[in-house]
Order: sequence, then C-alpha cells, then structure tokens
Amino acid sequence: MKSSALIGGSSLVNVLLGLVRTKFTAIYLGTLGVGVMETLFSITQLVGALAGVGVGRSGVRQVAEAAGMGDPLRLARTVLTIRQVSLGLGILGMGLMAVMAWPVSQWTFENTHYAGVLAILSVTVLLSVVSDGQIALIQGCRRIADLARARVLGVLLSILISIPMMIIWGQKSVVPILLCNGVTAILASWYYARKIQVVKAGMSWGELWREAGPLVKLGAAFVSSGLMVSGVAYLTRVIINRRLDLEAIGLYAAAWKISSYYVGFILESMGADFYPRLSVVAKDNSQINRLVNEQTEVSLLLTLPGLVATLTFAPWVIHLLYSADFIPAGEILRWQVVGLVLRVLCWPMGFILMAKGSTGLFFACELAANLVHLGLIWVGVVYWGLPGAGAAYLGLYIFYAVLIATVTRRVTGFRWSASNWRLIALTVSVSVIVFLSVAWLPKVYSLAMGSLLIVATGLYSLKMLALLTGGNPVMTAISKFNQLLNRSKAS
Repeated sequence: MKSSALIGGSSLVNVLLGLVRTKFTAIYLGTLGVGVMETLFSITQLVGALAGVGVGRSGVRQVAEAAGMGDPLRLARTVLTIRQVSLGLGILGMGLMAVMAWPVSQWTFENTHYAGVLAILSVTVLLSVVSDGQIALIQGCRRIADLARARVLGVLLSILISIPMMIIWGQKSVVPILLCNGVTAILASWYYARKIQVVKAGMSWGELWREAGPLVKLGAAFVSSGLMVSGVAYLTRVIINRRLDLEAIGLYAAAWKISSYYVGFILESMGADFYPRLSVVAKDNSQINRLVNEQTEVSLLLTLPGLVATLTFAPWVIHLLYSADFIPAGEILRWQVVGLVLRVLCWPMGFILMAKGSTGLFFACELAANLVHLGLIWVGVVYWGLPGAGAAYLGLYIFYAVLIATVTRRVTGFRWSASNWRLIALTVSVSVIVFLSVAWLPKVYSLAMGSLLIVATGLYSLKMLALLTGGNPVMTAISKFNQLLNRSKAS
C-alpha cells in the first residue's frame, strides 16, 4: 500500500495532466486529428514493442534478482547489459520502421501520404526502447520514488511543450507532438536512471552476448504480450477505418483512453512494486499465492467505486474530457468498463507466469487471448458497428479470466481466497446492475441508482481497506470516521 500510494500519487498527477492534454487535443485536433494521431501512435507502439524484444519487462526481473542477491558486480553487469542491448535494439527498430514506412502507410491509410511522416516518427522507436530499458533499471532496483518522479516529469514536460503546438499549428502539430513525447520520456528516465550507483564492470563483446542471451530469451516471451496488444490495437484501427472512417477511430480512441484512466492508474501504481516483489519469491508457491490474493483484494477494492462512477456518468465524462462531438463514444465506453472489472481480477494472476519465467505458457496464453480479441472485434464492428468493438473487450476478458485461472491453478495451485470470492461476486453484480440500469431505465432513475451505488461501494471499499491496513494512519482515521458514523446511526 505504501508503494502503491507513492506511485499512485504520481499516476494521479499524470492522469490530471493527461485530462488537460486530452481536452486541448479534442478542441484543437477534433475527431479526425485524434484519429490520425492515435493511428500513428499505435504504429510506433507496435514497432517499438517488436524492436524492444521485451527487454524492458524482462530487465525488471533480472535487475530485481541481481539486487536481491546482494552482489554489486552481478548488478553492475546486468545494468550494463540492459543499457547496451536497449540501445542496439532501438537503433534496429528505428531502421526497420524507416524502411517499412511506405508499405505501412499504404496498408493502414490506403495511400502513401503518411510514408514520410512514419519515416520521421521512426526516431520515437529508438527513444521508447532506450527509455524502457532505463525504467527497467529504476523499477528493478525498487527505487519507487524515482520511478514516480520520472513518470511525472516526462508527462509534465511533454504537456508544457505540446499544448502550445496544438494551439498554434492545429492538426499539423500531430507529428511534432509524438516526437516531443518520445524526447521528454527519455530525458526523464535518463535523469533518474543515472542516479543508480553501480560498480564499474568491464565486459567483452563475448561476455555481453552471453549476458544478453537470458535477457532476450525471457523478453522474447514478454514482448509477445506487448507486441500482440499493439498489433490488435493497430488492426482494430484498420478494421474501423475500412468499415467506417477515421472519425470513428477518434471515437473509439476516446472511449479506450477514458476507460484506461482510472483502472490504469490503480494497476500501474501497484504493479510498479508488485512485479519485482513477486519475482523475489518466485520459487515459493505459497508465498506467490498469498501475494496474488492480497493484490487481487486491494485491486478490486480500489477500482470498484471508480468503475461504477464511470458506468453511471459515461456520456458526461466524455463530454467533459473531450467535447459534444465525442458523446457517441459513451456506448463503447460502458462495454469496456464492464470488461475492465474482469481485467482487474485477472491482472495479479498474470504476473505469476512472468515471475516464474514460464515463457512458453505465457506466450500461449497471450496468443490465445489476442486472437480471440481480434476475432471478436472484427465480428463486433462488422455486425454492430462501434459498440461491437467495446463489447469485444468484455468478451476478451470473459475468455481470459477462465484461461488464466485454469493455467495458474496448474502452475502454483492458485485459488482465490473466500474473501476474494465474496468481493468478486459483489463487484460483478454491482457492475451488471449499473450497466443494465443505464441501458433500460430512464436517465433519472439510472443516475439515482448509480449514484447510490457509488456512495455504497465507496464506503464499503474504505471500510475494508481500513481493516486491511490497520497500521496506516490515514486508514486508521477513516476507520474511526466510520465508527463515528455507526455510533451516530445507533443513537
């Protein structure tokens, strides 16, 4: 909870800054500009995931293990390897995107007008891969405060530079903004990564190659997740563009971004410390199962009130963060939020395979899930339009919840605790009730029911978190406040 609060504070700042950027983006770029930006960004993400070979994620595990061993030389060799490998892979990725700019433009936009733009944006691939390597060093060493500061600094610098670009250049600012995001991210990560003190370790090319082998091998399985997610995001935009238009991509991107704000904020906050902590006890199944159950309970308690609020006020949230032109994205958003309930449930279990280094199982699960998601998106868009893309997200996590629960039970014998089963039943029930009330009831009644459930789930979550973290002064104060409320009701 302490590390979650630290990273959560930085994530909250980033969310607020992101809301400011989102509003300016909607006003000065419009649905078409947002559609183009999101499509170009999905391409750079896809190439970046391919070029990085998962070194950013496998690097966290390797650094955490080396730091846990208490061997300064081992840590120094690991750090040097990650830095050199990230630089080399970033250069290769930049070259790959520059060479493939023409065919990618033709395939994505059905013209070659964006080939030059994609060639310019190849620089962001190099920047993102190197930045991911530096973040892996910070996170693996569990320098949570520096990790939080790096994330805030990168976003803050990007916003300060990109907003004037939007105001001055409008839709022509898309490419400079994407370049700006890459530059500010690498500057922020470099500033804090350089503070990690390690002994000097000279390595020959042969030694570097041997050290890089396990790193890349493990990362090759991890990259499958990022690569397939980026691939599905890219192909989703291609499907929507061909079946509908670029403005529809802007609506889908708006719903996707809003749905990710709250849950992404919570999960990112906890994952920053949870993954390296789980990696340290990877050989002890009982410890792993205990940590995952704890993380599941806290994740659900923290996200439940926010998910209910997003379901209830979806159209108003979109209007507030974007503009009236984006209100049709509300129906997509509601489907995605119900899917996010299951994502929160699956999220801690997904780290078991990563911490165990079970690369084959991890790859198989990710491949199956992404293939199902892509198939559901195609069917949904073809038969139901944009809302079908949102429903596909829910279908994905229904499938993935069953899959990952089955796999982790065989790997570590993982089972949800009795308290988690009760919490899961409550979370799913409340989400379905709010979803159906918004769809079937008049607005006044659905708003009243949703508001009531927001208050009820918020108080319940606060009470349960207070019980779980009795030694925390903030939570103790909340618990005392709840006691006072109970006494006043009794009197």
